[in-house]
Amino acid sequence: MKKVLILGAGLVVKPIARYLLDHGYHVTIATRTKAKADAIFRNHPNSQSIAWTVDDEQGLERMIEEHDLVVSLLPYRYHVMVAMLAIKHKKNMVTTSYVKKEMQDLDEEARKAGIIILNEIGLDPGIDHMSAKKIIDHVHANGGKVEEFYSITGALPAPEVAVTNPFKYKFSWSPIGVLLAGNNDGRYLRGGREYYVPTEHLFKLRSYVHFPNVSVLEVYPNRDSIPYRELYGIPEVKTIFRGTFRYPGWSDIIDTMKKLGYFKEEEVDATDMTYRELLAKLLGVGASDDLEKALAEKMNLPVDSLQERAMKWLGLLDDKKVGVKDSLINITGKLMIDKMMLEGDERDMVVMMHFFRVKYDNGKSEVIRSTMLDFGTPNTDTSVARTVSLPAAAAVIMILEGKIDLKGVHIPVVPEIYNPVLDKLEELGIKLDEEYGLPDSYAIF
Repeated sequence: MKKVLILGAGLVVKPIARYLLDHGYHVTIATRTKAKADAIFRNHPNSQSIAWTVDDEQGLERMIEEHDLVVSLLPYRYHVMVAMLAIKHKKNMVTTSYVKKEMQDLDEEARKAGIIILNEIGLDPGIDHMSAKKIIDHVHANGGKVEEFYSITGALPAPEVAVTNPFKYKFSWSPIGVLLAGNNDGRYLRGGREYYVPTEHLFKLRSYVHFPNVSVLEVYPNRDSIPYRELYGIPEVKTIFRGTFRYPGWSDIIDTMKKLGYFKEEEVDATDMTYRELLAKLLGVGASDDLEKALAEKMNLPVDSLQERAMKWLGLLDDKKVGVKDSLINITGKLMIDKMMLEGDERDMVVMMHFFRVKYDNGKSEVIRSTMLDFGTPNTDTSVARTVSLPAAAAVIMILEGKIDLKGVHIPVVPEIYNPVLDKLEELGIKLDEEYGLPDSYAIF
């Protein structure tokens, strides 16, 4: 029986662990909190839970040596440590994280070791790569060129859950990860011209898209889109934009909180402060002042604005003690964890859309749209957990069965990976609906 080692027991681990067990593999989860792994396994005979922390490199090496493949679901900064040990012991490795330069630099060593280190095999990155590249390769095979390409993904609460708070948002993954992403800048190509979006303008540059069977959603840029010309093999593209979906209102609220400093990573001593006093400090006014009025004036907002209502709901104007010395972003994230985590009986939702404007050698043109709408199952699995971990699970089995035989450091943009993984995901009910031949006048924004 082949043995798979999974590092980490966070919010997305359960579907991959259960899937591998259901398909006859022995699964070990090594994690700081062993009880989390025990809850996932429910005494399955082919499972093992190990209490382990990332500073125990000797224990990590021993575990990697004893398994056939390692899946790292740790924070990305630990992946290279895992990869170097995987190379040393000639064990294949899978992650769902973006490839950093330090990981890509291990490509030659991985090839010499005869292993694959497959990264970005989750949702975004992951399903987005595979579903987009499948269409791009189809277009090129039929003599077409991609002139415009948009790819937008969002992990959201289902519509009936979104209405329960002013943010129209609940977290089915790490709030800190969401907030840190809000500090990114953006870059994209439009009409052949490069556009740079500094972090302070990230939530100002938003557009609106009607997503089928959901509603109108807002879109803002997701990091640097331009390298995807090369990654996806579309040097001819004149417009390329990757974005993030949210319900309308999110960008206004987050932009205001970001201006106030709630996303800053600098430490503040709020041990003896209330949240209201902390806001007064950020506004530069006295704690006894009319904070609602000061907030409206400083942020150029109407009285009782959406932003003010959201901040009040979150607790940022409460007289409750903050009681910690920590970064502002961690203080904000803790409030969000307390108030905005998805409850077990609530559904989350993943939405993804690709949009292509294509021209063919014979002069014809078309628009292609590809959409995915996936809902979580209350009290079972979130959509985020399924769509992040099941692509990795499918890839793990294909690597162990020799159906993916590539070596080196890879992401899933080649047919040898994306075709079988997408086929398996479709069997599991995770698929994109593709619409070809839409009129050339059709526009995404």
